[in-house]
Amino acid sequence: MPRLGRRGSIARLHTPTGRDHMDKLTIRDVDVAGKRVFVRVDFNVPLEDGKVTDDSRIRAALPTIRHLLSHGAKVILASHLGRPNGKVHDGLRLRPAAERLTQLIGKNVSVTGDALGIGTVDAIKRLRPGELILLENLRFHAEEEKNDPEFAAQLAAYADIYVNDAFGTAHRAHASTVGIAKLLPAYAGFLMEAEIKALSNLLEAPARPFAAVVGGAKVSGKLDVLDNLMSKVDVLVLGGGMANTFLLAQGKSIGKSLAEHDMVDEATRVLASAQAHGVRVILPVDVIVAKEVTRGTEYKTLLADKIPASWHIVDVGAATLELMEDALRDARTVFW
Repeated sequence: MPRLGRRGSIARLHTPTGRDHMDKLTIRDVDVAGKRVFVRVDFNVPLEDGKVTDDSRIRAALPTIRHLLSHGAKVILASHLGRPNGKVHDGLRLRPAAERLTQLIGKNVSVTGDALGIGTVDAIKRLRPGELILLENLRFHAEEEKNDPEFAAQLAAYADIYVNDAFGTAHRAHASTVGIAKLLPAYAGFLMEAEIKALSNLLEAPARPFAAVVGGAKVSGKLDVLDNLMSKVDVLVLGGGMANTFLLAQGKSIGKSLAEHDMVDEATRVLASAQAHGVRVILPVDVIVAKEVTRGTEYKTLLADKIPASWHIVDVGAATLELMEDALRDARTVFW
């Protein structure tokens, strides 16, 4: 079995101080007693029937949260959940995450009605040392993903100190990860510190063969990651919705499948870069397709270059799984 590396981004890593090197001040380096501390966490957790089905991301933030509370901070937690595209979506509210966090830390965690507004300002003003509050889903505001300076300034006005403990979003230039860090004294949380250290060790001297597995829906959000990987890895496995864009770059039809048609040229460039660097790229050779992306619909397995115009790619096929397993079998380091 291959030895697995840590999951994360090796793109331009937007670390808490806004600089791009690995030596960061952490929450050990600041007196937070009585201070308002804005903590960017990653509570983008799966939900089912209004309950968190996997709380690992919430648990990962506990050491930072507990440290700040025990040292007398007034903690303002902030996160996104899902892709509401700048609109309020009741199914993507953060109350289930707050309820689970309440259970884990034994303190009541209330959620504001909105990330902004007079009610939120008043709730933060009422915080006492050792108390915390969770802002409602930041992505209910389109300005979050646009890294809007005014939105970042409104968030920064809540606090005296900024802490980033959301490593999974550190590669995204959003208001709560980049904009606010330029306006407040910024520090890394314990999770961010641990992930950066693990990532640094992984990239400085990885055991080879070194393979990377990259997925997700969009190529556009992973371009920097892919560009950085080319000079480091021996094998690159591409999956998820983004693989469809690369299939288009290979001249294949993907029917009605999810893809970024405006990123085909970039995908073509990435494939050319991989060839130039001697990186073996693994893409789907067969896929499971469905007439509709709904439960109970008709589906079948086809070669990746034989997709009917009205069908959707929903998963990889058995031959692709075998190809991926073969590509990873001899890897001594896997980054995913």
